[in-house]
Amino acid sequence: MQMICRIIFLCSIPALTYAQKNKCIVMEEYIFKKAPFVQCHAPTIEQTSDGTLVVAWFAGTREGHEDVGIWVSRYEKGKWTESVEVVNGIMSPQHRYPCWNPVLFQPLEGPLLLFFKVGPHPDQWWGELILSEDQGETWKQRRWLGPDLLGPIKNKPIQLSDGTVVCPSSSEHNGWRVHLEVTKDFKEWEIIDSISHSPAWEVIQPTLLQYSTVKLQMLCRTKGVGFIAESWSNDRGKTWSQLRATSLPNPNSGIDAVTLNDGRQLLIYNHASKGRTPLNVGVSSDGKNWKMQLTLENQPGEFSYPSVIQTVDGMVHIVYTYNRKMIKHVVLDMSEGKI
Repeated sequence: MQMICRIIFLCSIPALTYAQKNKCIVMEEYIFKKAPFVQCHAPTIEQTSDGTLVVAWFAGTREGHEDVGIWVSRYEKGKWTESVEVVNGIMSPQHRYPCWNPVLFQPLEGPLLLFFKVGPHPDQWWGELILSEDQGETWKQRRWLGPDLLGPIKNKPIQLSDGTVVCPSSSEHNGWRVHLEVTKDFKEWEIIDSISHSPAWEVIQPTLLQYSTVKLQMLCRTKGVGFIAESWSNDRGKTWSQLRATSLPNPNSGIDAVTLNDGRQLLIYNHASKGRTPLNVGVSSDGKNWKMQLTLENQPGEFSYPSVIQTVDGMVHIVYTYNRKMIKHVVLDMSEGKI
């Protein structure tokens, strides 16, 4: 990988508030204190097969600048390791493109995967994949996914009981449209584009929730209509209902969600009609009736593009963009009586 000289930018870190915000908040912290880039965005978090937490994001001069690459940090011995750029968009001495929207995913079997996009703009980008066999410490076997494939576009895949991996994806080259990319081996893929789109809505960046071995829900970011859209599948994601509006607002900003071990659904989103503050936690037992349970951020600024997982110990880990200067990590205890 070509080495690139960078200026170290010292970020002013505001004071954190802790459990007084809500008793379910176990920890709040930043992934790094000194940023070797001007801006960062679109974090993703995953727990590896040995329990290690790994976070990735894109960073550089600004979103869309050719020097934007994919950066990674791992949680070791009670702290986050130094941020390292593991992927860049250098194609040749004459051509370099920005990288976008990393997505970490640990399959039930095999190495840790890091999906990402490369290209001059979201309507021209392509999907790539790189893997790690040592819990995110080193990365290898970078490869292009292939024609018409982008991989999971922002949010993590889900793995069904038969081993099938369902990647929530979307495209922007012909308006905003959502679709799924399905695989069992990350070599052979099927594209499912059976979601009925309203001609008045543009939707991207779906996140998937699971209610049974066959019943799935898709929640999507929308542009200009002001709400999160949803679709349902009763056949393991092969066919989907027409997209409909939920009661949840969406100010054209990314969301993420996770099905908890107790069967509840947890959503991270901006509960606002415009802007990217506040950042909130919503909980539902049926995916239809949502209760906004917690506000993570409510001051002026941008708090956006969350990624959320539940780890093997039952804790919920959330990472998100903090004013494009930092990546913030919040841990929630979702056990009975906490939230």
